[in-house]
Amino acid sequence: METNELLKKVRKIEIKSRGLSKNIFAGEYHSAFKGRGMAFSEVREYQFGDDVRNIDWNVTARYNKPFIKIFEEERELTVMLLIDVSGSREFGTLEKWKKNVITEIAAVLSFSAIANNDKIGVIFFSDKIEKFIPPQKGKSHTLRIIRELIDFQPENNQTDIAMAVQYLSNVIKRRCSAFIISDFIDHHQNLEKALMIANKKHDLAALRIYDQRETELPPMGFVKFKDAETGEYIFADTSSRKTREHYSQWWKEHCRRTEYLFTKSGIDSVAINTEEDFVRALISLFRKRA
Repeated sequence: METNELLKKVRKIEIKSRGLSKNIFAGEYHSAFKGRGMAFSEVREYQFGDDVRNIDWNVTARYNKPFIKIFEEERELTVMLLIDVSGSREFGTLEKWKKNVITEIAAVLSFSAIANNDKIGVIFFSDKIEKFIPPQKGKSHTLRIIRELIDFQPENNQTDIAMAVQYLSNVIKRRCSAFIISDFIDHHQNLEKALMIANKKHDLAALRIYDQRETELPPMGFVKFKDAETGEYIFADTSSRKTREHYSQWWKEHCRRTEYLFTKSGIDSVAINTEEDFVRALISLFRKRA
């Protein structure tokens, strides 16, 4: 993509994303991600009603009267975006492709993070780690992420979410909040185990992106289809009711298995249709977490 065209797209997404982050997500984001825990702040003299478990015995012994430890919330977070850049994201039937929606959502989450003084990092993955952007703060860092989201070209087309989740745990040592943004069309095994292990160390959330046309097969006659990830071709008679019903059953089963996977792994999730406004879906997810 030409530099001028890229900069225009970055600026357009920046304006939209910052507006959504500032006007809509600010309070919801802060409530949903309150920090890693409580950090020691100071000591003061014990007062009636204070929790005796917070007594600082060293200071108490030194001054010969009770003092307690005061804690405050650790506000700074590390937020990681795990972005699926496999071939199936290159799909869309109306106004937006899945990759466009993924880009906008990732941009909004990035600006929400820096607005709350959090670090933001990204892992682009297919069936390998395509690129790792270490978490940092600041507007320039966020704009770099947006440029990569718009212009990034992966080397591979297939998907391995389990591998990406395992990589997250290996590269990010301290607890973080991580969003897996994908269509979750993944034929690799061991995803459930990887999610359960990672969710014990980190705070995971899943955003499943899908296009309305993926939910059903329209009657278009005899059609040649290409698998965007494997490159394989198949022919299907879409005028056949049996063929369309078979596809519909596959889609419903895929959605059911995916939702069951999230529930069993203890991961908050939301399904986002490319034709719908993702704002409501994200707010719903944030409120669920809060």
